[in-house]
Amino acid sequence: MLNKEPVLFECEELDTTSLALLCGSANHHLKRVEETFAVSIRGQSGKWFILGDAAKDAIVVLEQLKHKALAGVVAKQDIEDILREFRSSTLQAETDDDKNNGLTLAAGRRNIQGKTPNQRKYLQYIANNTLTLGIGPAGSGKTYLAVAHAVVALQTHQVEKIILTRPAVEAGEKLGFLPGDLQQKVDPYLRPLFDALSDMIGLEKMAALMEQGTIEIAPLAYMRGRTLSDAFVILDEAQNTTKAQMKMFLTRLGFGSKMVVTGDVTQVDLPRHEDSGLLQVLTVLEGVKDIGICRLSSEDVVRHRLVEKIVLAYDKYD
Repeated sequence: MLNKEPVLFECEELDTTSLALLCGSANHHLKRVEETFAVSIRGQSGKWFILGDAAKDAIVVLEQLKHKALAGVVAKQDIEDILREFRSSTLQAETDDDKNNGLTLAAGRRNIQGKTPNQRKYLQYIANNTLTLGIGPAGSGKTYLAVAHAVVALQTHQVEKIILTRPAVEAGEKLGFLPGDLQQKVDPYLRPLFDALSDMIGLEKMAALMEQGTIEIAPLAYMRGRTLSDAFVILDEAQNTTKAQMKMFLTRLGFGSKMVVTGDVTQVDLPRHEDSGLLQVLTVLEGVKDIGICRLSSEDVVRHRLVEKIVLAYDKYD
């Protein structure tokens, strides 16, 4: 039931263009606020009245939108980002202090920041630890943010190369049945890593760096017997490693290197008789110095908002 006492939201300073940005196409932004907080928004002469028990919460979000509208930039995704922040109980007015305290990565042609508290913590963990484990659902940014750190480390000469790897197929890395040479065989499995890199540095530069050996993308089996020194190493989809594979990978760490291991413990595709190396390592390495373990959740999903709902639905079902 709506609260009978309306709460005032003033937007007189907005011109026609800014007001349109605030409302969104076909009032999309306002409808999302109404839907999220179960409120009613009624406008009159630059003064809007918000009716509902969560009217004050809705105004916090509207103030954020107004701030962006005055700056002349409001994307459709902005309302989802602001609502996600609010649900994480950390939403506040954007200030200069917030910008200074947040970690921003100038990764190639992208300036990348964590969009949620957990993402920001994850970026700090990677910066402050030699080994970081990023655990979370699809779309929570665990791979993309790790690749951003790797690009920055290469640009600033902290490392000499980037090594990206993942189990090539779900149960044993059996590549022989696939057509083509090695690169063609593993390409479908390593595509998310290619996509993240190309988004940051572009396809041409990525191809040149791969040709030089500065960026290496290979299946996990090809890490055996190596010592990975002066490199930023990312193991993606680590939930599909066996215990032996995980131990093998972690012991490849050489001097001057940094490692990030990412995975989703709810999507293990190993055969039933195999235990996930990622599940084991979360227990084995808990509390070890210079190792950060960051757990992301459905609140950190930054893809289409339906992805977050899908993750939540599966969590509830499980």
